[in-house]
Amino acid sequence: KKKKKNSFLFSAGMWSHTMTVQDYQDLIDRGWRRSGKYVYKPKLDKTCCPQYTIRCHALKFQPSKSHKKVLKKISKFISKGELPKGQDDGESVFISVQFACVLSDTFLCIGFQNMHEKDSSQQPTLLDCMCLRVQCSAKTPNSFGMGADPGRPQCRKAKDLRKERRLQKEQIRQHADGDSSIVSPMPPTAAQTKQPKPLEDFINESLPDNSSHCLEVRLVRCNPPSPQFKASFDASYQVYKLYQMAIHKDPPDKPSESQFRRFLCDSPLEAEHSPDGPEVGYGSFHQQYWLDGRIVAVGVIDILPTCVSSVYFYYHPDFASLSLGSYSALREIAFTRQLQKQSPKLSYYYLGFYIHSCPKMRYKGQYRPSDLLCPETYAWVQIEQCLLQLENSRYARFNQDPDAGDPRVLKDVGRALVLYRRAVMPYAAYSRKRKGSSDETEVQQYADLVGQDSAERILLYRA
Repeated sequence: KKKKKNSFLFSAGMWSHTMTVQDYQDLIDRGWRRSGKYVYKPKLDKTCCPQYTIRCHALKFQPSKSHKKVLKKISKFISKGELPKGQDDGESVFISVQFACVLSDTFLCIGFQNMHEKDSSQQPTLLDCMCLRVQCSAKTPNSFGMGADPGRPQCRKAKDLRKERRLQKEQIRQHADGDSSIVSPMPPTAAQTKQPKPLEDFINESLPDNSSHCLEVRLVRCNPPSPQFKASFDASYQVYKLYQMAIHKDPPDKPSESQFRRFLCDSPLEAEHSPDGPEVGYGSFHQQYWLDGRIVAVGVIDILPTCVSSVYFYYHPDFASLSLGSYSALREIAFTRQLQKQSPKLSYYYLGFYIHSCPKMRYKGQYRPSDLLCPETYAWVQIEQCLLQLENSRYARFNQDPDAGDPRVLKDVGRALVLYRRAVMPYAAYSRKRKGSSDETEVQQYADLVGQDSAERILLYRA
């Protein structure tokens, strides 16, 4: 490993030419993520900002009050055509920071190239890592004043006051009937017996008919590119370019078309279809948000055997006040629920990385119920349990079982598959043919990071 003097982020990474969706599913369940064809895994015990993989149980998700406000904001804009004043709530901006958090000036490159320090011009870094450093050092602003006046009565919820008044009326009625010693239980109200409204109903209500605007979400496959993707490529790229310049302050020449292709269009995931899978198939897609016939936002997602994985989201800066980052997450959760009806195993929504040490990156924990991935045993743990540990330490092992370990721990590096001179062979056979210095340390580190099962399926290129 090499580390520059000013480097504060650590990750392991490899370039992937092609990969099955099951292989990538197994990798992200071990803390990996992709940026284009580059697949990386943060070293959580080394970095200043540990990034924990987070997933939401899409089928059990219920929108919070803040989520409902976002949907109402969209509904008001669609129906009346008025953009709200102010800026975005910030969530959409920080969705993209997950990539900057692990792509430092120096990183470990294993797999398709020998381990070495990459030329910075070839790195898939699109965001300035310093923006995350600022967020890490930012403190939550102190409240103004001295708090509530202790001499005034405590503020109470309106529904509690209504419930108390109903109970008082019932007592008065029974006292008038001559029996003040017994208070019969209050019958359940309609609000108490009614089931919570599903997310889909809130989304449908946010898109009223006969409105000023028409918002449509279209799913297009980006790898291999579908005809719809090719036809809308330039319009999508122009939105991305405006987003990078306005939100991330990129100079006009930085968000180039080739960079856009490498970062958000190229993908190592093979397009797959299966009888028990979703109709659209598995692989990498763009969800395009069309407003009145033009693209205003795009969500980049991967559809995998058990989840929809969020990759990136960008939008036209003119619509920053609509909180489109939050809205896209709600739409992607609803999309996951839709796919689950076709493929029962596909029931999770992966939001990327949760970074508790950066206050402005904690918003992903609001999509509940959700789990965080234990960095040592790769077991999923409810986020409520994890937060208690993260309040005391940036890095934490979430699994409380002291005897638990990695179920896919590397047992035999000799069985790892390698591609050498166009021939597939186990590493044990390759090492006997190899001339020169041994690369066993590198291969063992790679196999340990991906796990025994993946090491026996994925071909590791050796020159």
